[in-house]
Amino acid sequence: MFENSLILLRIDVLQKYKTMNTYFFIGIGGSGMSAIAQYLVGKGNNVSGSDRVFAKSEGQDIKHKLENEGIKCYIQGESIIDKNTDYIVVSTAIEDNVPEYVFAKVNNIKIIHRSDLLAEIASKNKTIAVCGTSGKSTTTAMIYCILEKNGFSPSLISGAGLIELQEKGKIGNAAVGNSDILVIETDESDGTIVKYHPEIGVILNIDRDHKEIEELMVLFSTFAQHTKSTLIVNQDNNRSKSLSKDITKDFSCKNKQGNFGECFSQNIEGISFYTNNTEFKLSVIGQHNMQNAMAAIAVAREFNIPDTNSADALSKYKGIFRRNRIVYSQNNITIMDDFAHNPAKICASISACQAISKRVIAWFQPHGFAPSKLMKNELIESLTNLLRPDDQILFSKIYYAGGTANQTISAEEFTNELILNHIKSKYIENRDEIIPYLTSIAQSGDIILLMGARDPSLEYFAKNVCNAFNN
Repeated sequence: MFENSLILLRIDVLQKYKTMNTYFFIGIGGSGMSAIAQYLVGKGNNVSGSDRVFAKSEGQDIKHKLENEGIKCYIQGESIIDKNTDYIVVSTAIEDNVPEYVFAKVNNIKIIHRSDLLAEIASKNKTIAVCGTSGKSTTTAMIYCILEKNGFSPSLISGAGLIELQEKGKIGNAAVGNSDILVIETDESDGTIVKYHPEIGVILNIDRDHKEIEELMVLFSTFAQHTKSTLIVNQDNNRSKSLSKDITKDFSCKNKQGNFGECFSQNIEGISFYTNNTEFKLSVIGQHNMQNAMAAIAVAREFNIPDTNSADALSKYKGIFRRNRIVYSQNNITIMDDFAHNPAKICASISACQAISKRVIAWFQPHGFAPSKLMKNELIESLTNLLRPDDQILFSKIYYAGGTANQTISAEEFTNELILNHIKSKYIENRDEIIPYLTSIAQSGDIILLMGARDPSLEYFAKNVCNAFNN
């Protein structure tokens, strides 16, 4: 009897002080979900998950890399879930009729949203949270790069893979350090940005993306109010600027004459600029990446990292997956692959390419019918003002990931209206038919810019384009 009491006491103590949990992620192949899953397994938790992309060839690489981290992966609907699982993790994209979701409800397993889980993780660390409708993945990666190379051993939860981590065989969007410093990017598209209370908050920019400006301003304002210690905002973006608390903490890329950048220059190999008499050289292109770098430098200063140290770290920054990444460069023709998907990002990417090329041939695959409808007019106006007479913009059909979306818009509408505005544009519904068209019109001095988001097969499309130019 006494022994049984001791056993029961031990079990009670173990349950009371349990720190490791069992998680099952529905849609684990997504960038936001896989990052949290890797972080949790790196902290000693038991993690598994499912995704419908694992049934496709393009999902095998993600599946393999997750399983290498110790995460068991299943095809969605064919999962084996332990009834003793502590949490089923879902994102906004997961519908409640998915078999794993139904299993969780039937077996009374706690269902937690990805953002709530990330907010809980963030609350237990000294968190740096980066937000903005453009550039947050890049800035998050740059901050991590500076802190990691200056001995702070931070952890990382991001939405895009760092090339440096991918070269080690990882997905690259997560890392577990030895300190309590955590660098994350936050998502405004589903409104979950308001759930975070970081030590340091960074607001890069606020432009139309998924939501109207008025709604976005409420979300970003709440994020600003929730930031505990230091809020850093981009003074070059008027909407971000309006949320400033202490301008001495903020950053700007405009010099005293109001021009953009101090001695800013760029070529196909990257950008160069000065701040505080320190020269920075990065292997990325575009003025928007100077803004991203300036945000990272501002955060580094909060850790008393000298600008010279930040410059040294960023000179080694290798970039992130599908962000203005050169995937082909031969015969004076360059192919770039980019995640751009809203008007501000698309125009920033095209503008960066214009600065270093005779002609830009841009291709864009919109994702989501609702976002496409929301951004249509702004994108047409922006492209009309931006594209040069010889530049060209191509579209393929809108990427549809499933669900109950109202499919009342076609990407062909973008092309038709741009042509009316005297812009060179072409709609080719099947993107595979884009490839022979590109090889037939490409000339020396061109940059071919491939843009799109969310679709995991875009990486392989870019490879197919490159292979066509190699043959």
